[in-house]
Amino acid sequence: MQRNAVWWSIASLIVPVQAIAQGADVENSADDIVVYGTRLPQPETDVGSSVVVISADDIEALGVDFIVDAIATAPGVTVTQSGNFGGFASVRIRGAASEQTLVVIDGVVVNDPSSPGGGFDFARLDPANVDRIEILKGPQSTLWGTDAIGGVVNIITKRPATGFGGNAFAQGGSFGAFRGGAAVNGAHDRYDFRLTVTGSSVEGISKADERNGNAEKDGYDSATVSAVGGLILPADARLEASLLWTEADLDFDSFSFGAEGNIGDGNESSKTKELTANLKLQLPMFAGRLDNLLLIGVADIERENFSNGLPAFQSEGERATFRYQGNLLLNQRNRLVIGAEREETESGTNDASIDGLFALYELQPLDSLTLTAGLRRDDHARFGAETTGRLAVAYNPHDQVTISASWGEGFKAPTLFQTTFFCCGGTEPNPGLRPEVSDAFDVGVVIRTADNRGEVGLTYFNQDTTDLITFSFDNGTYENIASANSTGFEIAAGLRLSEYARVTANYTNIDTTDQSGARLPRVPEHSGNVALALNPGGVFSGNIALRYNGSEEDANGTVSPWTRVDVAGRYQLSEQMELYGRIENLFDQDYQQVLGYGTPGVSGHVGAQFRF
Repeated sequence: MQRNAVWWSIASLIVPVQAIAQGADVENSADDIVVYGTRLPQPETDVGSSVVVISADDIEALGVDFIVDAIATAPGVTVTQSGNFGGFASVRIRGAASEQTLVVIDGVVVNDPSSPGGGFDFARLDPANVDRIEILKGPQSTLWGTDAIGGVVNIITKRPATGFGGNAFAQGGSFGAFRGGAAVNGAHDRYDFRLTVTGSSVEGISKADERNGNAEKDGYDSATVSAVGGLILPADARLEASLLWTEADLDFDSFSFGAEGNIGDGNESSKTKELTANLKLQLPMFAGRLDNLLLIGVADIERENFSNGLPAFQSEGERATFRYQGNLLLNQRNRLVIGAEREETESGTNDASIDGLFALYELQPLDSLTLTAGLRRDDHARFGAETTGRLAVAYNPHDQVTISASWGEGFKAPTLFQTTFFCCGGTEPNPGLRPEVSDAFDVGVVIRTADNRGEVGLTYFNQDTTDLITFSFDNGTYENIASANSTGFEIAAGLRLSEYARVTANYTNIDTTDQSGARLPRVPEHSGNVALALNPGGVFSGNIALRYNGSEEDANGTVSPWTRVDVAGRYQLSEQMELYGRIENLFDQDYQQVLGYGTPGVSGHVGAQFRF
């Protein structure tokens, strides 16, 4: 493999095109929200690209059992799931394909190198140990390299809290569902740790829509273990290790030609094991002006499918990351980040590697103006070098207004599967595949009321993607034969109605077309969310959420628009004990997210949590 790479960097401007944080209290200043996925931790008003931050408090208020249901509330984000309770869940950002969404957990890229498109399945992520989710929209390859062509979902797990403590919870609900878990953490002057164990089981409903005569229940079982520990070394250095392990068993249905969505009852199942782990060393130097980070990370996934109880398919993919990053404070108005990375992927007998260097430079010539600049050079062992840049600016003339604009580039190297697969008359894989590339810009404004009780933000975006890789049945191989454009706008608003009630809302319009002018699949033109949060300051808190998804095209037809209302609440019995519950699809709407796949009617759960 080619190991040498000539890397150099200059600049990328990053500015805050603000999407209002999900469920965030509009009385809090945007300066209170720090974004880490940009590699250069910044207040949200200084970030540069459009960002949504979903906190652990937001997730708890929603009462969701799966992280994907929290991500679905973000403007500009489309979530589709092939059947609830473990069905494949994809996330599209501003119309980009789900395989063009890069997913990072605690600094480690976790996209599946064994899947055809290299995407990530969000279905198995348990929310119990998630501290925050950052959704960076638009091409982010300057920050994260290959695969960050449409955006990045940066997931940060919970860190150890001060002192010793923990919690345990258990809940039961519709369709034979049970979920429970426990966490314990401790922190000392020189060390800290946190351990979380969760599990869930549900009899489920038929993955293929019951309205089409499919009655067989498809169950789901999972177990997750998360651990993190840190040790303070001499010279204020910190050594930290973390691990996230999930094992899941899923029942799903079979291909049924001629049925709606070509899906019908069948005796199919899968077993999945996922491991994400990292070891990192943080070393401050020069009185804290230079913060050095060394990280070694690995993400491994094993999948095995069964049909009628017999093995049908299996795969394994592994991704290893080696990273150095240095954050240098030049002075109060200038900051510099430099970094080097190596990523190695492997699936079966196939492997690949990519080396990259990047740099970001932040300049604040005025207190109200933030400029961030950067360039990245990636060298793929097979496909050669790609250079990506980013430019943006954030202007805060006063506390009530933020104006922003940004431009960035992205690329996605062909996956191991795409470079090795051929069939249908093809005689060999396509040796001439090129990376997919994109460039995009967005402009936005956020206006806040003088008393900080309300705010509204508007963002316009435009993204072009070329050299899209699509399978060609004419040649029996993958080819660079497609292109796409996504244009649209997002509106996000929040208003505190009283001391105990606030409402947030967002709406997204996305016009997505391919080279022929046809709309891209599974991207609705219209989507939106409305949420009312109630917190009287006593023992009760609640949340009412409405989610709307417009009609969208599927490979086998059109998925009708749908609206769903969910209700969640919590009741504090004491400082240690609370009860909680959630009702999903309150009005029992019949709808589909993917053509042919059913969704639950009115359903819910109740549970209790004990903190110590």
